[in-house]
Amino acid sequence: MPYFLAKTDPETYSVDDLEREKSTVWDGVTNPQAVRAIRAMRPGDRVFLYHSGGVSGIVGLATVRSEPRDDPKNPKSAVVDLAFSGRLDPPTTLAEIKQSREFDDWALVRQGRLSTMAAPDKFVEWMRARYPHAGL
Repeated sequence: MPYFLAKTDPETYSVDDLEREKSTVWDGVTNPQAVRAIRAMRPGDRVFLYHSGGVSGIVGLATVRSEPRDDPKNPKSAVVDLAFSGRLDPPTTLAEIKQSREFDDWALVRQGRLSTMAAPDKFVEWMRARYPHAGL
């Protein structure tokens, strides 16, 4: 099962919002590389939710609930429906990910402004080891 990572500014839309609402349309992505990641998502895929402000880390999980589709507000963008799957407590910070030195070639570390991306298998395994009861 593919995993992705999606960043959000918690002041705009947080894991708290997704938990309360249960699901959302993930929109507002305009970077072509990030849009390609959204277009690669399929129902059942998992998404690490990353807060880009404050903690700067992975705070939760979501599940893709729809096929990607064109964003009605921006024909160059795409959207997908996400459903809340859980929190990761404590969050895994960007500092911890960088300190591991295992993911220096991943876009999360190399391209700080990229908002949505595929998560490499070795990262998923690393997260499973950190959160054995999270159902990753």
